[in-house]
Amino acid sequence: MNRFDYVRPRTVAEAVAAAAVPGSAYLAGGTNLLDLMKIGVARPDRLIDLNYLPGLDVIETLPDGAVRIGTQVRNADLAHDRDFRERFPAVAEALLSGASAQLRNAATVGGNLLQRTRCAYFQDTASACNRRSPGSGCDALGGENRLHAVLGWSEHCIATHPSDFCVPLVALGAVVEIEGPQGRREISLSDFHLLPGTTPERESVLTPGELIVALRLPADAAGFAAHARYVKLRERTSYAFAVVSAAAALRMEGGRIVEARLALGGVAAKPWRAEAAEAALAGCLPDADAFRRAADVALEAARASGDNAFKIGLARRIAIRALTLAAAGTPERTPALPASPFAPITGGLHV
Repeated sequence: MNRFDYVRPRTVAEAVAAAAVPGSAYLAGGTNLLDLMKIGVARPDRLIDLNYLPGLDVIETLPDGAVRIGTQVRNADLAHDRDFRERFPAVAEALLSGASAQLRNAATVGGNLLQRTRCAYFQDTASACNRRSPGSGCDALGGENRLHAVLGWSEHCIATHPSDFCVPLVALGAVVEIEGPQGRREISLSDFHLLPGTTPERESVLTPGELIVALRLPADAAGFAAHARYVKLRERTSYAFAVVSAAAALRMEGGRIVEARLALGGVAAKPWRAEAAEAALAGCLPDADAFRRAADVALEAARASGDNAFKIGLARRIAIRALTLAAAGTPERTPALPASPFAPITGGLHV
């Protein structure tokens, strides 16, 4: 690990000013950054510690009914917050399916959005990786790539975004609040992460010095609470990233789908919202045929990036499973194995 300076700012403004210096990085929970520093992938010259800034670890309901989540709220605290869990059960389920209990106690909401890909070639400094070293090439293209992207990839990068938390957030229209040298701005989480194109080293819309200060879920997102699920298929049941995952949320009236939300994880360099599939479900009966058509629409543009064609069919089936579970109703309690595709389909309506 290289030597670095350590800065403990007292305010958000001080943190932003300190991070504007080239070579700086923000330190939140450190569950991803410190690992990358140990293996030489991340080599910041200074760390700006956010853990002592006041007011960034608060979950609050705003006057319009939206919920604002401070960037320093720990994943475990958010997942176990009773009011939040009742209004946004799929988000809580996604959080509880990620990492281990110990890591969820340390990891933060803002850090979750900014975690780096788990592509083995990105994490191996001896391998060519355009995301880590622009212009060096992409060894994943001709290497072990069965878990890589099937949507939105380019010849410059086929990595996927690893977050579980982000998938239902994108489906529910979450907004990111950002503070930076030029002031405060907001952006939809759907637009926050970038596809690789020709510049895979640029993973989000953040510019130097900018800091995520909060996430916000709109009030109408709670209208999906009765029919919302997250499903994650992984190579082992605990402490593993998704091979593919899906968040589904339905608003039902008179036995029909009035509005649908669907997003996929593990398939692209960003959480993938399937808006065309959502539109295809509006007005439909919640049955297998409708869900199959929606899944086909969601994966219509998918193509293998290597030895991973199986992920396309798998993602279709996981999307169908998530929609089926959502239609059955959100369970009153989070399943013992959160987000498991092996959970029973029948569920009680969430109250």
